[in-house]
Amino acid sequence: MGEIRVGTCSWTDKALLASGWYPRGSRDAEGRLRHYAARFPVAEVDSTYYGLPSIRNSRLWTDRTPDGFRFDVKAFSLLTGHPTRPEALPPDLRPAFARGRAGADPGLLDEVWQRYSAALEPLRASGRLATLVFQFPARLVPGRPAEEFLRRCRARAAGWPVAVEFRHPGWWHGDRADETAALLTDLDAAAVAVDMVQTLPSSVPPVVRVTHPRFALVRLHGRSSAWGTGTKEERFRHTYTTEELSEWVPRVREMAAQAHEVHVLFNNCCGDAAVRAAHAMRHLLDLS
Repeated sequence: MGEIRVGTCSWTDKALLASGWYPRGSRDAEGRLRHYAARFPVAEVDSTYYGLPSIRNSRLWTDRTPDGFRFDVKAFSLLTGHPTRPEALPPDLRPAFARGRAGADPGLLDEVWQRYSAALEPLRASGRLATLVFQFPARLVPGRPAEEFLRRCRARAAGWPVAVEFRHPGWWHGDRADETAALLTDLDAAAVAVDMVQTLPSSVPPVVRVTHPRFALVRLHGRSSAWGTGTKEERFRHTYTTEELSEWVPRVREMAAQAHEVHVLFNNCCGDAAVRAAHAMRHLLDLS
């Protein structure tokens, strides 16, 4: 049976900071991470989606967490085909981006990847990096062009652990699910299982596939019907009930029977809802 780790998709979310979960004396950057890492064994780094990481931060995250702590790090938006603000890039790369070459010029993407991966090397060297999370936008629909794009992304990240989350539901519908799982296995990438509201056309079904023997990941986004339309707070405002969490207990255990390590991360980042759900899930899984 593989190891199961439960945590949240951010320890720096503004709503969490405002919730009072961090005690007095632990509200600076160092205190927050040390407080979080004393309670959970894994965290997702989401800031790397919005801007390139720095070597300094990777070293600080290593220094402020105990041996054995694990980070799942989101891929930078430009690397996954998401809209990206010019200001998110280093100044010397902005001219190429502004000329509209971001999607067409593999040289720009290669350079972005080199800087992104170099900044994360301290995490990898310390053993704290579990995976890079490549979350692809809903406009990446199943088909040959998408598969070719995925292969280019994986080739760029050769030698690094990668987990893939699809935002287009078609990847996991019906017979396509087996094809998607086979593709990810061929890419040496872990599939990300998703929990979200199931009443919208954009709802990704909660399909569980273990496509890599080393690692599997579940990201629970909450079940708000404002997904894709509301503000960030509205999209992620959800308090998981015991019944909803219990649905995932056998699924997570099934994943742990096939993968060496399974991460369960809560992304219902509204107030302290994510940390409360993570604590509850640890209890249901007999981890605490």
